Amino acid sequence: PLPTRTSHPPWPVPDGVLHTNRACGTIGGSDCRASPEEFAISRLVLWNIDLTLLDVGRVMRAAYAEAFEKVTGEPLVYLTSTAGRTDSEMFFEFCARNYVDIEPDVDTLSQFLTELETSFETRAGELAAKGRVMPGAAASLAAVASLPGTAQTVVSGSPRAVATAKLVAFGLDPYLNLAIGGYGSVNYPKSTLIQSIRLHAAEGGMIPDSKTVLITDNVPDVRAALIGGAVPVGVLNGPTTEGRLREAGAQVVLPDLTDPRAVMTAVHQLTDPTAAL
Repeated sequence: PLPTRTSHPPWPVPDGVLHTNRACGTIGGSDCRASPEEFAISRLVLWNIDLTLLDVGRVMRAAYAEAFEKVTGEPLVYLTSTAGRTDSEMFFEFCARNYVDIEPDVDTLSQFLTELETSFETRAGELAAKGRVMPGAAASLAAVASLPGTAQTVVSGSPRAVATAKLVAFGLDPYLNLAIGGYGSVNYPKSTLIQSIRLHAAEGGMIPDSKTVLITDNVPDVRAALIGGAVPVGVLNGPTTEGRLREAGAQVVLPDLTDPRAVMTAVHQLTDPTAAL
């Protein structure tokens, strides 16, 4: 199976965050939310993974190509942009762009996602060598986790097992409640995934728009945040410029994640502007 992580991180983590993650020590395990008495969520921080927290593009491209050829019998020659897209969405575009004579129905999509997980699993040992964690990512996750009542998770285009393996490979998972994350295992756009996370993170309600933040490097995610009910924060870890992120609707744009206090301050000011940090 793809790797899991249950050990404690080398930096301080609030008790509620540790409880949440200790409870979900397996990739496909049971719900790992802490109860309201143990950890009441009043602020929800969502993170894009690829090019925001880490970059494993070389490994992903190889996994896409292998999975696509296994399912369709055709080589994956023409790729498509991955920014803000789920693997479910990309599969249908792969078929169109590569002139594959196959009906891209739900069963075929399910086959592709299964093969993608298998293909990625065989390459999990390559992640550290062929990928990289973004400077400051771990420290920024730790800083945001120190804010009272804060839960962090991901909105990823990858299936849950693949997204988890990426985070585990670079030691980023202990701060994230992956049980409430949104993943490309389902054929929904990221805006819908954001709405679903807001619903499932709350106990009997929905985390308000004003208390939900999405941190991302790309324009499609910024737009998805505005539709899904999250305040977008841009980070210049990818090729997108500050101007494009702001034009799309990013409320704050950070140069990178190397200043954890700046990341924490941005989240705090956007979700609780009247309280002192």
